[in-house]
Amino acid sequence: MKRTFTMFGAKQPERPEKDAFTMAEILLSLTIIGVVAAITLPSLTGNINERTWNTQRKALYARFSQAMALMPSMNQYSDVDTFLAAGLSKVLKINNICDKDHLADCGITSKNITDALGNQLLMPKTIEELNSKNVSVNWTDDDGNTYSYSGQNGDAAAFETANGESIVAFYNKTCQTDMQESAYYVASKVCANFIYDLNGSKGPNTVGKDIGVITVMYPTDSVVAAPMPYLRDGGRSVAFADAQAACTAMDPEYRAPNVAEVVSMTYNAKLFNIEEAHYWTTTRYDATRAWIGGGVTGRMVPFPIDDTEYKIARCVKR
Repeated sequence: MKRTFTMFGAKQPERPEKDAFTMAEILLSLTIIGVVAAITLPSLTGNINERTWNTQRKALYARFSQAMALMPSMNQYSDVDTFLAAGLSKVLKINNICDKDHLADCGITSKNITDALGNQLLMPKTIEELNSKNVSVNWTDDDGNTYSYSGQNGDAAAFETANGESIVAFYNKTCQTDMQESAYYVASKVCANFIYDLNGSKGPNTVGKDIGVITVMYPTDSVVAAPMPYLRDGGRSVAFADAQAACTAMDPEYRAPNVAEVVSMTYNAKLFNIEEAHYWTTTRYDATRAWIGGGVTGRMVPFPIDDTEYKIARCVKR
């Protein structure tokens, strides 16, 4: 039964009480929203950054591939500075060129960068700092076979692109063409190598995220490789036929690399943390052998495809 009350002699219906949040309930709701945002926002931001970097990386690779196709013979320049000023700048828009002592002037961080497995290192400034096997190899295997190689060291230079990328460049004027050898030292085939940073000195400065490499093989009919590695090692040995499936099993977007991609990762072994390993490629040498490579000897070698001595390739994404 509805209650009434009298106002000025007339009975009026009682106004129903209105529901409302208390201050404590509002504060609790805001706290919950804040906690959820704190948990989800970094993940959302990370996903956005990953997509942005991936788009930038593909665009940069496309521009470099087009530029290299327009270059004359890659081994005609005296040093990296001449290569950039008289060669690359003619086919790629470059805003600024900096020597190895002034990399920061081209947006290159002077602080540590993070390699593919999370270790800290300084940005390389010489070819030797990319992989010591690029300059000197003296190694004896378990069977007593001795391997030796002496290559050209050289300083880095840096430049900024018109699109805002900061890039460290390395140049080898003694690079050789593809002569279909049964084995070769990686450094002998690499004419130019670039470490790019998609957002300059801003973070996270991590290989596989905003930092990556582009490697150019052969002075004419050049091959351009830009492997984007999976940020952990495959960690187990498989036969050649199983390498592709092993990469896909770790992440559907990744695959085993081809021979040019392993050449690039071997040349940049310290960045990719493969100085003490060999890896399969997806490239066959003949019906029974496929190419393997890695930082141990700095060589590419055909190996029997049914052997399981070697780890799966450091998986990559194009």
